[in-house]
Amino acid sequence: MNLSPRVRNLLYSLVLLVAIVIVYFYRQHRSAPVQIEGHTMGTTYHITYFDKQKRNFKPQIDSLLIAVNAGINTYQKDSEVSRFNRATKSFRFEQNYFREMLERSLPVVKESGGAFDPTVMPLVNAWGFGPAQPLYAEIPDVDSIRNFVGFEKIGFNADSVWKTDPRVQLDFGGIGQGYGADVITAFLKQQGIQDMLVEIGGEGMACGMNRQTGRPWQIGILDPNSTRNNRLFKAYVYLQNESFTTSGGYFNYREIDGRKYTHTIDPNTGYPVNNPLLSVSLFTKDATSADGWATALMVMGPEKAREVLEKQTHMQGILMYTNESGGMEVYVTPGLTNRVKINQ
Repeated sequence: MNLSPRVRNLLYSLVLLVAIVIVYFYRQHRSAPVQIEGHTMGTTYHITYFDKQKRNFKPQIDSLLIAVNAGINTYQKDSEVSRFNRATKSFRFEQNYFREMLERSLPVVKESGGAFDPTVMPLVNAWGFGPAQPLYAEIPDVDSIRNFVGFEKIGFNADSVWKTDPRVQLDFGGIGQGYGADVITAFLKQQGIQDMLVEIGGEGMACGMNRQTGRPWQIGILDPNSTRNNRLFKAYVYLQNESFTTSGGYFNYREIDGRKYTHTIDPNTGYPVNNPLLSVSLFTKDATSADGWATALMVMGPEKAREVLEKQTHMQGILMYTNESGGMEVYVTPGLTNRVKINQ
């Protein structure tokens, strides 16, 4: 069929217009993200999100993190939790973050049988992993310190928190970064952000999808054999609308008489954990509970941790542990198998 030049030009123009529209929507869908980063809670944070308006929320996020730290950071002498730790009886809440941290900690403490317990602070300090200088040059008197460790030794309501022993102190190091990530995620959602990756010190939330790739977010999990100067990834996981957290010995330990002691303390024994479990990575609906549960599972060891994961169907996880022959084994819960890649 022969077309007149006018008709051909019209068709060419129409095809060009359609192509322009397709490219426009393609670029809109795969637009460049907004990326911000900074320092908080003794570590770094990295946030990636997609926003048509390209708004920069760093000032608001930094302000939020300052407020969260003012509530729960034990390394800040004037924070609410630090002032509670110095108090002899009760402390009245000044903002919501300290109270919420206690509320979010309580179910993890109960369901883990005390494997996670924020009142572990006196032991953390005694072993040299807290803000205070080590109380002992050698192995501390664990039995005497355990007398004032236990979540049942504090109480709280909507207004105040109190202690039954003036020596009781709180430490949110095993759950606080996850909580901070949840606070930032909630703020960004309030601003209309749906696709984001929020990470604070390795804990965070993956919401929506990565528009640049058109796929769910992908995160890497450090190999427990990594060093500070040589960090290797043992696994990669795709996540969508899930939290992520990893606990492990990695780089935080101290030596006493030539023996290494990790920073994760078992509240029930008073000693740093000493079991074959090398790292725990958890994925669930919120970063706070994932962070707390990862700490608890590190305390439990590989067998008990696997039992918990098989019962807690709302959590998926990856356990890396040393087997009897000294090699490393990896356990992946069934709900993750089609979303994880393990490097051999």
